[in-house]
Amino acid sequence: MTPLIFVTGGVVSSLGKGIAAASLAAILEARGLRVTMMKLDPYINVDPGTMSPFQHGEVYVTDDGAETDLDLGHYERYVRTRLGRKNSITTGRIYENVIRKERRGDYLGGTVQVIPHITDEIKRGIFDATDGFDVGLVEIGGTVGDIESLPFLEAIRQIRTERGPDKALFMHLTLVPFIAAAGELKTKPTQHSVKELRSIGIQPDILICRSEQPLPDSERRKIALFTSVSERAVISAVDLDNIYKMPARFQEQGLDDLIVERLKLDAGPADMAEWDAVVDAAEHPVDEVTIGIIGKYVDHQDAYKSVAEALKHGGLRQRTRINLKWLESSDVEQRGADVALEGVDGILVPGGFGDRGFEGKVAGARHARESGIPYFGICYGMQAAVVDYARAVAGLEGANSTENDKATPHPVIGLITEWRTASGEVERRNEDSDLGGTMRLGLQEQRLKPGTLARELYGKDVVGERHRHRYEFNNRYRTQLEDAGLVISAKSMDDLLVEMIELPRDVHPWFLACQAHPEFLSTPRDGHPLFVGFIRAAREYKANAGQAGGLLKEVQA
Repeated sequence: MTPLIFVTGGVVSSLGKGIAAASLAAILEARGLRVTMMKLDPYINVDPGTMSPFQHGEVYVTDDGAETDLDLGHYERYVRTRLGRKNSITTGRIYENVIRKERRGDYLGGTVQVIPHITDEIKRGIFDATDGFDVGLVEIGGTVGDIESLPFLEAIRQIRTERGPDKALFMHLTLVPFIAAAGELKTKPTQHSVKELRSIGIQPDILICRSEQPLPDSERRKIALFTSVSERAVISAVDLDNIYKMPARFQEQGLDDLIVERLKLDAGPADMAEWDAVVDAAEHPVDEVTIGIIGKYVDHQDAYKSVAEALKHGGLRQRTRINLKWLESSDVEQRGADVALEGVDGILVPGGFGDRGFEGKVAGARHARESGIPYFGICYGMQAAVVDYARAVAGLEGANSTENDKATPHPVIGLITEWRTASGEVERRNEDSDLGGTMRLGLQEQRLKPGTLARELYGKDVVGERHRHRYEFNNRYRTQLEDAGLVISAKSMDDLLVEMIELPRDVHPWFLACQAHPEFLSTPRDGHPLFVGFIRAAREYKANAGQAGGLLKEVQA
């Protein structure tokens, strides 16, 4: 039986359960343990794939094509275990599984109830995701007291009862607010949160106390006394300017030693050298650059969480501080790219859906192409670059994606079914199609073209990247766009799909775009070749400010 650590939260949401759990996992991994993580989300959606980025934030994609909560992104950035569909479970998926079994007759006509059928399904999912590891961390979404979380909490209570305290441990994250008017930290919210947890049969073993200031010993003792948690197990999680400092902060307080003792884990001393190097690189930069991100949801930056982190990772690899300039694509469209993008050293256009603000993304790609600013397009950012090139360089007036203009005379981007037909006639998509059923999802391999920037950055011929999109580069325009100078630098292994495009380096110093989402494979310890290369190009552009643009205008003239 894999020892399990259940992570719950109280008082308010967004306290950082995912970061806390991932930081603990990072220390345990540094002690030589094989660690896995999973998230139990209480919402009834089967997965977050069709949820609004304004409400939910980023949809994170795993190798096997699962669309998951953004916390799985945190997990994979902190531990080297590659996660998948089984590591993300929602209430919707649990009920879907149980109802499917009931319709199939698996319950032999019995009355299907929350206990035991729903809780048994939850436990089955937990055991399946954590089997074969030295330790598993399981985060329960939401806060204690939420009605929708009760089945998950009841399931983990049962696991503790069945397995015992040396195989299941409860870690509870709470808020210890600082009241400025009183000049005091207040422990009552934590006390009441633990009381609520106890009311459903769960006594926490460890408390992680989130606060603006370090927890004084007097307050630690008070919390321990009122919650029946040992003083040693009351851990301070003070606000930090760098989330990658958290593993070291937890280790300094002996959190990993406590876990190893309680669960009787066979672990060596922690080797934190890699994490120390990450923090040192962030603390002692030798350069800084400003990257303009043209998105559709920039008021909700969690929608681009992995992109922002991957840019920072690219900077860490070369001790460069990354200043992010968030730009609403509709605003770029209205104000003009020249004005909106003034002062940036690189332009990144991330993924997205729908026609709102698309022309702002196209304008950003055009501005980068014409001014010599390094450009990195991801998913929709690649499609925007293709549309711009088709219109402005290849002379395909009115070129567009059929996602935004079904009547475009030059559908350079479209659904595969719109351009890959036996008769050669364009098929229009079914407007009633299931939004979650038409995506290209998960890790897929692609072959890189020799002599290209992409091949140079990756240093190999075949790479795998994760995808999440519906629309593709229209193969009917491959030859025409290549004849106009566009370089197709990567294609799918069957040669059917265009995966990456770029401009020749004698025309533009660094202009590259990919259909996949490389941000999902970036980590603070390793970075990602494309992001590292992009940040390096931004540094070079900044160092030679103005020269690249002048040279480019000469070439174009």
